[in-house]
Amino acid sequence: MRAWIRTSTSAFSQVPLLGWLFGALIAVALEHLVGTPLALALGLPKIPVLFGFVIMLKKPILIPSAILYVLCIYVVPIGVTTRLSISRTNRLAAELFRSPIVISVAVHLALLYAILHMWAGINDYRLLVLKLTLIAIMVTLSLNVINGYMGEFSCSHPGFMALGAYGASVFTVVLFVDDRLFGAAILPPALGPFMFPIALILGGLVASLGALAVAIPSFRTRGDYLAIISLAFMFIVKSLIENLEFVRGPRGLSGQPDWANLPTVFLWTVICVWIINNFVRCTMGKALNAVRDNEMAAEAMTVNTRRTKIVAFLFSAFWAGVAGGLFAHVLGYVNPGTFGIQKLAEVLAMVYFGGLNSVYGAVVGAVSISLLGEVLRPLEIFKWIIIPLLLILVMIFRPTGLIAFKELNVTNLVKPKQNPDEEM
Repeated sequence: MRAWIRTSTSAFSQVPLLGWLFGALIAVALEHLVGTPLALALGLPKIPVLFGFVIMLKKPILIPSAILYVLCIYVVPIGVTTRLSISRTNRLAAELFRSPIVISVAVHLALLYAILHMWAGINDYRLLVLKLTLIAIMVTLSLNVINGYMGEFSCSHPGFMALGAYGASVFTVVLFVDDRLFGAAILPPALGPFMFPIALILGGLVASLGALAVAIPSFRTRGDYLAIISLAFMFIVKSLIENLEFVRGPRGLSGQPDWANLPTVFLWTVICVWIINNFVRCTMGKALNAVRDNEMAAEAMTVNTRRTKIVAFLFSAFWAGVAGGLFAHVLGYVNPGTFGIQKLAEVLAMVYFGGLNSVYGAVVGAVSISLLGEVLRPLEIFKWIIIPLLLILVMIFRPTGLIAFKELNVTNLVKPKQNPDEEM
């Protein structure tokens, strides 16, 4: 039995990323073709939205049916497809690897988007969960720059998200929407989708300006003062928005146009991952690591520690603001109460669960906590007991998170796993 497990594990370890993507594409295509009749045949009321976990919690009697559905649609097709196509996918991966890296990455991203698009196309709930998960990746990555790579503890990201959300929303609603509060649209609505990137960048810049209010006083001090000042900043922003009748105060701002579709959110997430990954691997990222490990030694090595911290903080706030702008336009409504202590706890959980100082860890943490929160939604209040307990266990056995201090090397991701001429 052990020998069989070792052999199977060794075989699957030779599957390149391209092979896993092809397997997942086959699985989601199969779900589109036979998902509904298979679900009905197994006694399920509909296709499971999140791999059967929600159905299992709502109706435990359907646990065998949900497990069988996931095995038939996902596990077996992906396993068989990847196992039988190891040689072909390695050969194709090698051909792509010999071309410019941009082409290979573009092919992998196109396959990933096709998988996500088909998976989310089953129903609107999946689409919403996917969009919010991609936005969570952006927020987690941006906070990891401060709490992971710089080694500080910031609590201000919900405030940055709020500034970005309201900044982008005011831009789009005032210019392109006929609104009761702001009046008639100033520009033709047809121009809106083309101007939407400007709205998101504006939201990021507004968040960066707000970050200066935290960075300038807090980085003159040491220790826990950043956590205290940043937490106060989050409450100040929330209270300020609640008292601004210009944006409807605590009632929230609505009317954001539906321009944050899946391709837009996916593209911005890819850009965010790429830019942040390059940022933490460049000279500035190495300076951040030096500041985190020993600030006095970094200063002795001619690192301008204060400038490095402020640049990283503004950079992190910018991407939190962009994520906030996307968040507001995905929901079509934004409320200051959304950006309070619960949002802070959620984002911090994603960062520390996935792993500090790691782009991989930020992605894993954001996806895990986002999906876990949705999966446990039927348990209502009990999910806020299970998730903290899980985090406590992670902090005990993996204090730095699941995948900490691991660089994202795109070349290693897309390269073949074996010699393409090698036969299985």
